[in-house]
Amino acid sequence: METFESLVRAEFTPKNTYLDTASSALLPARAVAALDAAARLRAEGRPLDPLFADVEACRAAYARIAGVPVERVAAGATVALYSSLVAASLPPGAEVLTAEADFTSVLNPFHARGDLTVRAAPLDGLADAVRPGTALVAVSAAQSADGRIADLPALREAARSHGARTYVDFSQAAGWLPVEAGAYDYSVAIAFKWLLGPHGAAFLVVPEDFGDLVPVQAGWRAGEDPWGSCYGPLTELARSARRFDTTPALFSYAGLRASLTLVEEIGVDAVRAHDLALADRFRAGLAELGHGPVPAPGSPVVSVPGLGRLQPELAEAGIQVSDRAGHLRASFHLYNTAADVDRLLDALSG
Repeated sequence: METFESLVRAEFTPKNTYLDTASSALLPARAVAALDAAARLRAEGRPLDPLFADVEACRAAYARIAGVPVERVAAGATVALYSSLVAASLPPGAEVLTAEADFTSVLNPFHARGDLTVRAAPLDGLADAVRPGTALVAVSAAQSADGRIADLPALREAARSHGARTYVDFSQAAGWLPVEAGAYDYSVAIAFKWLLGPHGAAFLVVPEDFGDLVPVQAGWRAGEDPWGSCYGPLTELARSARRFDTTPALFSYAGLRASLTLVEEIGVDAVRAHDLALADRFRAGLAELGHGPVPAPGSPVVSVPGLGRLQPELAEAGIQVSDRAGHLRASFHLYNTAADVDRLLDALSG
């Protein structure tokens, strides 16, 4: 019987100490093999049917991870695309409440409209900032910059009590944090971080009745019968969330299908326990060195103020972390070990 350890060691062979999953994950060996097979299929002129099947397999896998029926999942490419779709659904003058300094792909489409009222509040006070007249609350489940986790249950209840819709970005959470996408009106996630996929794949979860979303970006994949209605105006939209699909980056989904099988084999709960144990080990080591990270309990992302300047020399030493607004950001995932944590701590103590 394969264990967590044996599964992970068979899939990942990093050449450095890689602690930057919050930017992008390492690809498992099975995803690399799938990408190679997809490229060869194209190069050899064979039918692309298997690659379109990969898209549907990924949609189904994400639905299981997100805890929703597959009919509620749309497949696309970016968070910004789906944030734009949500933004386009709002009437002029609608108020959108966001978290201060959230990731730009969540924020920019609402600001770019130009005719919406966009208001920001501190993450830990976001639920209290919902008020009568708030139309939508948009927030990342886990903050990209420092790993802080939003109080989503409190936010959900506050939004419901004021008649506001919710839009949650699970990009920094799906894969290590249990996701209850059905608890929110709309949610989104890209797949190249904790879900271990290539760039170019993202998922949108919508209500059964699609909420107020209009598929303004509808292309040929948005039809109920895509191959039968790809010329002339679309006669019938898909009766599922596929109406919000965009033409898929087939190679990305080929690799992602393999990656999601690994996530499901190991299980989100096991990944979470592993990741958080390493993050807590790092926090304890930082305390011994006299450094205080941004408080983000229960998160595998650790941000240390003032140490971002060390990122270039850490990279030279073979330790990959990020510099985010002057903070050193380390993020821990299933391919990391206690030895990785200790190597970073040793480098910071030198």
